[in-house]
Amino acid sequence: MGSGRFLLAALAAHVVGVFLTVGFTGLTSALVGDWTAALVSESFVGVTGLVCGAAAAGSAALGTLWRRRLRVGLFTVVVLLALFSGTFQDMLNLFAAVVGAIIGPWLKGRRIHRPRFAVSRREARVLIALLVAACAAGPVIAALNTQAAGPLAVLEYLFTEVQPTDPATVTAVCADSAQVEDCAAARLQLRAGAGAVFMAVLPSFLLVVLADGLRRGRRFAWWAALIIQTLATIRAAAEVFSLSAGSSGIVGLPLVEAAYAGRLVSVAVALIVPLVVIVVLLMSRSLFTVSAPPGTYRRLVVVLAVAGIMLSALYVVIGLLLSDGFTPEPGFRQLLFDAPDRLLPLSQFLEQVPAIVPQSPAAVLLYEGVGVVFWLLAAVLMILSFLRPAHYGAGTDEDRARELLHLHGGSTLGWMTTWPGNSYWFSSSGSSYVAFRVLSGVALTLGEPVGPREELAATIDEFSEFCSMNGWAPCLYSVGGRVSDLTDATGWNSVQVAEETILPLGSIAFTGKKFQDIRTALNKAGKEGIRAEWVRYPSAPRAVVDQINAISEEWVADKSMPEMGFTLGSLDQVDDPEVRCLIAVDADRTVHAVTSWLPVYEDGQVVGWTLDFMRRRGTGFRASIEFLIASAALTLEQEGFGFISLSGAPLARLDPTDSPDAVKVLDRVLAGLGALLEPVYGFRSLLAFKAKFQPTYEALHMVYPDASALPAIANAVGRAYLPEVSLGQGLNLARKVLVRSA
Repeated sequence: MGSGRFLLAALAAHVVGVFLTVGFTGLTSALVGDWTAALVSESFVGVTGLVCGAAAAGSAALGTLWRRRLRVGLFTVVVLLALFSGTFQDMLNLFAAVVGAIIGPWLKGRRIHRPRFAVSRREARVLIALLVAACAAGPVIAALNTQAAGPLAVLEYLFTEVQPTDPATVTAVCADSAQVEDCAAARLQLRAGAGAVFMAVLPSFLLVVLADGLRRGRRFAWWAALIIQTLATIRAAAEVFSLSAGSSGIVGLPLVEAAYAGRLVSVAVALIVPLVVIVVLLMSRSLFTVSAPPGTYRRLVVVLAVAGIMLSALYVVIGLLLSDGFTPEPGFRQLLFDAPDRLLPLSQFLEQVPAIVPQSPAAVLLYEGVGVVFWLLAAVLMILSFLRPAHYGAGTDEDRARELLHLHGGSTLGWMTTWPGNSYWFSSSGSSYVAFRVLSGVALTLGEPVGPREELAATIDEFSEFCSMNGWAPCLYSVGGRVSDLTDATGWNSVQVAEETILPLGSIAFTGKKFQDIRTALNKAGKEGIRAEWVRYPSAPRAVVDQINAISEEWVADKSMPEMGFTLGSLDQVDDPEVRCLIAVDADRTVHAVTSWLPVYEDGQVVGWTLDFMRRRGTGFRASIEFLIASAALTLEQEGFGFISLSGAPLARLDPTDSPDAVKVLDRVLAGLGALLEPVYGFRSLLAFKAKFQPTYEALHMVYPDASALPAIANAVGRAYLPEVSLGQGLNLARKVLVRSA
């Protein structure tokens, strides 16, 4: 930032943050009650506001991706502390960070832009994981901070069992002979160590662990987080109900001391937060599709069951040896029945007084330790399961489809049929299949059928009949001239939807004036010490994988719309051992760009490769994509392959329409749509970019039997390419289209 800008940002954010915090306290003191009453009585001396403000302002100097990452991380922390801890310092940090984020662009001499909310699937998973982890950690922060008074601090009584006590309270309770059980519970609470605190916040601990699985897109983590969050919320709601009914409950004691109705309302309002987490998880279900290899969680359950039995046996045996350290002194039966409660804190959830209470340090260690060991083991096993290679849930159908694709081969887009999200239909012969997805009553295929060439016509007829039986309109999307000719002969309609670019190998030489840009890219890369290196994403070094992830997220963050899917792959599709990646890397192992290449099979052999994923670092070597494609062509030619496909450019074509009159209108509509979407996705620019390599062109068509289904087909294609577009992004796209039209 420079010393001057740093000093200005830090002091301005801190000083203005102080005034905003004091003003907020004064304005809300009559409305919020206990929270601002606590704020008014506090004093604070420190530099955390200065640090938060400077960090937020400094983020304006970063690229889009890292600016977003820094701000998301910073504001997650300061908002979490403000809502759950709510001290004067926490509010100052929040306001200082807000001020810093506002003045940062001004200090850099840039306009303040409206934030963009387009995120990749990977980044959306990270954001949801952060939400789950923050809402799980919040009640724990409030419970462990005796000064916590934030608006959501009351959730500590609903979502944790941390109930601090002191010797004076224990003495007062135990002085009453009628409160024997309460006395035992109070003594246990007073003696409770770190293990008891851990078990008291167990649901929150598990949610934080599962957040790691959520950021990796794991379906198990989604289900587990949803179940734990739902059960905890139901239990908390039951406590609120018991409070409203006038019973004490877990939260009754600390809540009824003040104005009963006001505290009840604050508890009920605070419950909105966990409900929001549940809703977000339900709405984002489609993001979490990654499964562990079959049997992973069966083995996890077996290991935990064995560990539970062994720890229970250990608890009983050692408990008998230390029986004089418990009150009352337990026998074998008492320890045996108490063992499950050590692993699963049932007494906390059922509000039961423990049958035995440890007194000696060794007994306390045993009493609390077995549960900690069990759940730490469970956490380690879950994290290891999240690290296992992904196994997509299509199961035997996907495996069978891959076998047929390996055996018979397919089009240049054939490998895309193995991507997640497709369903599979197999022909009666069992030798052919069609990958499709049903959207808006349309069975939309991804590419053409895979199988023996002589079965192609019969496969199309069978698939059409299969769709008719299910009430779907068939639509074969992105198919080549061979399929288009067959369907035209049977009366189907067709329209060109993309232009595929093919680069034959065997005698490639980037010579002559027409390859000037390509030679320049190769020469500059050599001068700057940048070379091309083949890797496989699943087995690449961690440092390379992290850089590829960052490059991809930076690219998405710079867009106002989400990544497209269907025939356009993302990092999820790159994570495949059969997909090759070519990266541009310099002498410092900095990755400047990455491309991914899909295998094209024929008669059991890979005969070519199809370009899919292209991303370049914003501050990297500018001609890195040209360099990588040229390098791929040269090295794949040396390896003996026959061609590379630079894939198709949707809604872009080389020549003006020469279609029959019946489809000229649709051609013009698609051409107009391509022109309107050009500022957003740049399909025509992509086609022009690929022309630098002087490829051959092949048209890709969409074929369909019934023109009356076109509205539904258009909707299905849109949903296939943009399955996760939000309302705001849709409105933004419509605005750009309207502006372009005007």
